[in-house]
Amino acid sequence: MAGKISFSGLASGLPPNIVDQLVEAERIPIKTIETAKGKQESRLKLVQELETKLNAVTGSLGTLASSKGFTDIKLTSGDPNVITGVVDPNSAVNGNWNVEVMELAQKAAAITNGFPDKDKTKIGVGYFTFETTEGEKEIYIKEENSTLEGVAKVINSSGLGVKASVINDRSDPDEPFKLMVSGDAVGNDNTVKYPTLYFLDGDQDIYFDQEKAAKNGKVKVDGFEFEIGDNKVPDIVPGVTLDLKQASPGKTVNLSIKEDTEVVTGKVKTFVDGLNGVLSFIQSQNKVNEKTDTSSTLGGDSLLRSIEQRIRSLVQNPQYGVKSSINRLNQLGIQFNRQGVLEYDDKKFNDTMAKSPADVQKFLAGDGFSTGLISSVKREIGTVLNSAFGPVAIRKKALTDRIGQMDDQIANKERQLSKKEDQLRNKFAKLEETMSKLKGQQGQISAAGMGGGGAIPGLG
Repeated sequence: MAGKISFSGLASGLPPNIVDQLVEAERIPIKTIETAKGKQESRLKLVQELETKLNAVTGSLGTLASSKGFTDIKLTSGDPNVITGVVDPNSAVNGNWNVEVMELAQKAAAITNGFPDKDKTKIGVGYFTFETTEGEKEIYIKEENSTLEGVAKVINSSGLGVKASVINDRSDPDEPFKLMVSGDAVGNDNTVKYPTLYFLDGDQDIYFDQEKAAKNGKVKVDGFEFEIGDNKVPDIVPGVTLDLKQASPGKTVNLSIKEDTEVVTGKVKTFVDGLNGVLSFIQSQNKVNEKTDTSSTLGGDSLLRSIEQRIRSLVQNPQYGVKSSINRLNQLGIQFNRQGVLEYDDKKFNDTMAKSPADVQKFLAGDGFSTGLISSVKREIGTVLNSAFGPVAIRKKALTDRIGQMDDQIANKERQLSKKEDQLRNKFAKLEETMSKLKGQQGQISAAGMGGGGAIPGLG
């Protein structure tokens, strides 16, 4: 408050902080509203926490399964040193394939004659030309880049579809360093020819000593031989891009494509944990003892009863319309215990997955829209969390509105109290001034009486 008036209380005999005491007494209704507001804010935070827990449940199922199958599929290779691969879960097909890598596809490459060093001897000024599937390419070499290392840097930064490196060939101790140039890609479709080198005024001549043509690879799949143009092959196993690491003629590598049970089990456990997070929250709110302040919790709230009932129905009721021998969660090892939360028997789930993976997937995913557990969970929780008419949104709005009203009440009362405080301070200041004058006059009267009949000031 600007320009606060104070008085000592010496003249009036009142306590110096009499106005502060009165104002503090007048603030009691404001404190009462602030306490009530704090309880409403606590309830709002609890509703928001419940909302977060519900969102986590639907989020945990988002990538578990689709109507096309499980989204977690893995490739198991009998020898990852020979073959690995990447699975596309949307198009992969469960099964086993036997693959033999007879030959890897190769790049077109060429290697020069040897040099005594890689960074001193110069090949001169000139250019490389080479033929590619896109026509003739040319790379110019200047004097300052005319060592083997300099040439390799120029070629690698050219962006013309070839790469270069300096090789240390210890079979020739006098001239071990050679420049190797190779195409970026393998296979017959990526042929590169290195016909010409033009260089002048070098310390030593350079020429291509050996050249190797681009070449397709060969594989056998279940006994049938195929020619391949790349070592990353997308069309041998459906939904899988194989990465051929090395040739191993005569060796058959078994490839298995199936559900990644460990990941699927982990996601189902996360789903169960999410539901238990909601159920445990509801239980904690409903615990009441003699010390519980129910006005700041959600204990006994109809919102909690509604959500708990929806979860129990999801867990205990069958999923209708799924074309599966599994239609209840307890068939997957998920059911309520005596404490009112869910237990997850991962052994039972894994056993069921091993026996009937397709039935598990159909139970979970259904048709991807109206049937299946995932659709049911999203539908039920989506109804609860609907931003327009969902009970959570309605409760949040009611609490937010109530808090806003209390803020307005507090602001109004603070303004009124501020004015009243100003009035009180002015009144007591005037009282202090009046009392001081009266005491001054009393002192003068007393002094006059002691002086033997002196005139009283102001009297004739």
